[in-house]
Amino acid sequence: MAHGRQQSLILPDPDRRDRGASWRQTREALPVYGPAVTSPLPSAAPVSSAPLQSLRRLGGAWLRLVAPLLLTLLALAPIDAALAVSALDLPGAPPSAALLDSADVLSRASSGEIEKQLDGFRAERVDARLITIPRLDYGLSLEQLGKDLLERWTPPGNPAAAGVTAQDPLLLLLVDAQTKAAAIVVSEPLQRQLPPELLRSTARTTMAIPLREGNRYRQASLDGLTRLATVLRGGEDPGEPVVASEAVIATNIPTQEETERSNGFTWVVVLLVVGSVVPMLTWWVFSR
Repeated sequence: MAHGRQQSLILPDPDRRDRGASWRQTREALPVYGPAVTSPLPSAAPVSSAPLQSLRRLGGAWLRLVAPLLLTLLALAPIDAALAVSALDLPGAPPSAALLDSADVLSRASSGEIEKQLDGFRAERVDARLITIPRLDYGLSLEQLGKDLLERWTPPGNPAAAGVTAQDPLLLLLVDAQTKAAAIVVSEPLQRQLPPELLRSTARTTMAIPLREGNRYRQASLDGLTRLATVLRGGEDPGEPVVASEAVIATNIPTQEETERSNGFTWVVVLLVVGSVVPMLTWWVFSR
C-alpha cells in the first residue's frame, strides 16, 4: 500500500477454545454437593411453615389446658392456709357474745337458741361458751386449742381477760367443721363437777354423732349443753345417746365369703367349653 500502514489480523486461538470447552464439560460432570454459587439466596426458596404452626397450636392448647389448673391451685392454697385456726387467731380476751361461730355453720335462729342456753349457765356461776372453727392448724388438736384458750381467757394467766372472774370458771365447747369433731374443756374449779370422763363422752358421742350423721350442728350443740347443764344442776347424767340399730333385711344375694367358697367359676368354664366343642363336633360329623 502507498500509505505504508500495516494492519494486523488477530486469529482465534484454537487451544483457548479447547480449554474452555474442557472446563465446562468437567464442571458439568462434577457432582453437586450444595447450592451453586450462582444460585439465589436461601431466603428466595420458600420454606414450609406447617411444622412450626403445628407446634404453636400444640403449645397454645397445652397452655389453655394447664393455665386454669395452675391458677386454681394458686388461688386455693392461700385460702386453705388462711382458714386454719390456732389460739392466736381467736380473741385474746373472752368476747362479749357467748357464741363464736367462726366456721359460719349456724343459722341466725340456731345461734339465738344456743346463746339462750349458754346464758342459762350463768345461774350456776359458769361462763359457758361455744366456739366453731373451720379447720385446725397443722399439728394442733381440738382439745389442745381449748386448753390454750383457757390459759388466755383466765385472769391469773392473762390480765387482759378481766371479764372472767374467779367465781365464773370457763366451760368451752369447741366444734371442728372440717373433721366433724367436738371437744370440751373446763377450768380447774369445774373439774370436780364435770369430770374428764363426762366431758370426753359428751364430746365424742352426744355431740359427735349428730355432726357425723348429717352436719346437725344445732342438735349437737343443744344436746351437749343440755347434758352438761343437767349434771351441773345436780341431776343424774342422761348418758350417751341411744343409737338406733338398723334391722338386717334378709336377702338371697350371697355374701363375699359365700361367693368365694362357691364353684360357680368352674361351672362357667365348663359351660363355655361345652358350648364351643359341641357345635364344632356336630359340624364335623355332618360335613363328612
